[in-house]
Amino acid sequence: MYIVHDRILTGIDLNLLPVLRALLAERHVTRAARRVGLSQSATSHALARLRQLLGDPLLVRSGRALVVTPRAARLLPALEHSLAAIERVVTSEPEFDPSNSQRTFTLGMADYLQALIAGALVRELAQHAPGVDLSIVVFPNLRELVESGGLDLALSLVEPEHAGEAQESLFDEDYLCMVRRDHPRLKRALSLELYLAQRHVVVAPTGTPGSLVDDLLVQRGLRRRIALRVTNFLIAPVVVCQTDLVSILPARLARQFAKTYPLRLLRPPLDLPKFSFGMFWHTRYEHDPAHRWLREFVGRVSRSC
Repeated sequence: MYIVHDRILTGIDLNLLPVLRALLAERHVTRAARRVGLSQSATSHALARLRQLLGDPLLVRSGRALVVTPRAARLLPALEHSLAAIERVVTSEPEFDPSNSQRTFTLGMADYLQALIAGALVRELAQHAPGVDLSIVVFPNLRELVESGGLDLALSLVEPEHAGEAQESLFDEDYLCMVRRDHPRLKRALSLELYLAQRHVVVAPTGTPGSLVDDLLVQRGLRRRIALRVTNFLIAPVVVCQTDLVSILPARLARQFAKTYPLRLLRPPLDLPKFSFGMFWHTRYEHDPAHRWLREFVGRVSRSC
């Protein structure tokens, strides 16, 4: 049995396997080429050989993007596991020294978290890991990108259906009401009646109507006037400090904005449930020294913001 397996393997150029992993993870020939240190033409040639070897196109064009075929999607987890095992066998596992490291980690998070923690992350890196850089992206499919290897770490809402995955809670969050500092009607405590009498700006990242606040109001037979709906959290304080509009935002972010913009923060006149943020990653990185350091670093900074 082993002789047959060895003969099969000797008939395959095993150098193609890291290229295959990079192509399926990046879904982009140029980025895959950079990842494995080959030219674009060499990577394209490798893709052609892989297609012939496996009898499958592996990557097909959909509009301007490349998408994996069903067989390629099944191949990637096994390929990641196998190559990681080989890498552990042929290389030692030295301790990660952030003070001397020269590398870039890719994080995925929404604009809310970027505004909240990106500055603190960069300040801490400059002091403790000056050669480490970050690439922060925002996509709706963060979990898919983690699975494919496109992200080292993702930060998002903690969702009960994903309990048991490789993840760690960061902090619980509640809400504050944000108004301009010299608002003529809103000075101190905010009653529900006074709150509903205002015009509101709502942040809806998906662009669709509805929100937690509006759902609670509907349950009580109430509604508010939404004068502006935006998709980006960073727009809300700019609008609020220039108008009489009111906005309810996550408390940590509202406090951050109040350091820069002329804003007053008030307790919402509704009992809004808290929510939790966490970070998650692929299990293949669980014991990687560099990734363990990254998780500890991001967790510590995030909890301090």
